Amino acid sequence: MEKVILAFSSGLDTSVCIKLLQEKYNMEVITACVDVGQPEKEVKRSSQVAHKIGVSKHYTIDAKDEFATDYIFKAIKANATYEGYPLSTALARPLIAMKIVELAKKEGALAISHGCTGKGNDQFRFESTIRSTSSCQIIAPIRDLNLTRSEEIEYAKSHCIPLPIFELYSIDENIWGRSIEGDILEDPMVEMPEEAFNWTRSSNNAPDEAQILEIKFEEGIPIALNNKKLDPVDIIKECNQIGGLHGIGRIDIIEDRIIGLKSRENYETPGAVLIITAHKALEQIVLTREEIKFAENTSQTYSELIYNGLWHEPLREDLDCLIDNMQKRVTGIVRVKLHKGNLRILGRKSPFSLYQEQAVSFEDKETDQREIVGMIKNYGIQAACYQKVCKKD
Repeated sequence: MEKVILAFSSGLDTSVCIKLLQEKYNMEVITACVDVGQPEKEVKRSSQVAHKIGVSKHYTIDAKDEFATDYIFKAIKANATYEGYPLSTALARPLIAMKIVELAKKEGALAISHGCTGKGNDQFRFESTIRSTSSCQIIAPIRDLNLTRSEEIEYAKSHCIPLPIFELYSIDENIWGRSIEGDILEDPMVEMPEEAFNWTRSSNNAPDEAQILEIKFEEGIPIALNNKKLDPVDIIKECNQIGGLHGIGRIDIIEDRIIGLKSRENYETPGAVLIITAHKALEQIVLTREEIKFAENTSQTYSELIYNGLWHEPLREDLDCLIDNMQKRVTGIVRVKLHKGNLRILGRKSPFSLYQEQAVSFEDKETDQREIVGMIKNYGIQAACYQKVCKKD
């Protein structure tokens, strides 16, 4: 029997995939759960369920540190947001796929499998990464057999596959964000129920007293909170906790999927919103006007590459080189205020600051205001010519 490595979460889709791969494809199934910060109980359940269904081996791969340093920190430097929200699920998919590829090489497996359906984004993200880094065959049983959710449930019951505890919503979680979709949320006029949130408090239940926080950055990367240095995973978790406590990071949008469908999505990204907002504030004081304008375009392109599953596109690596060079000066401290769902920038400072307090002051006498007259005479000269030449009465 040929070996297949299945990216496993213990959800309905991947649980059904184990038996389908054994029955329909006659393969030896090895499962792997890549831990990028999902709840610990889900990681443990994956191992328990995989062995109960009857896989030959199961691996739990801790990739949280790698996710933080090699993916999240790159996303922070690029201010990576897609249609208004910080990318989290999409950002983790290439790492998960690469860990599965590494395991396939270790086990001598010729095939890799996932539980994606034919309607979502993850099939693009997983498969583009797998094809870019290996020659493994890709098997997607749910999509390939055109199974519906009800057919999967029936198959699971008939094969004694342990069903997950079904929640009303489809939830994906890692250390950078939590997504909530499905069920009543598919109606864009239905308000997100309060019980569906887990990382963030409502503004009504947030503390009455505001919190002041200082975030220290070094070359675009957050390294300390209130002068306390933290490792990458811990600083992200701490920002999630602080931001969530004050109701920061709730996002409700209509999102454009890769295949063209519009989807109603809800996100909790308190740490990501907190860090990226502070990061942008620091950029304002150290980057030139032209750099900031160019960085905005770069950020959009970078974010779309991540969302569309094109992490291995060489343009992404090219942009990293550009971004890393610009971020060399994004070093300093940003002071923020969090209060009942609001996030305000109170101050920022940097050894590379381009801000000149004396020059911009209304009390400045060193700069002779009269010297600007010559510049103003020629300012907008093309617009003036256009009005005279093209708009004659």
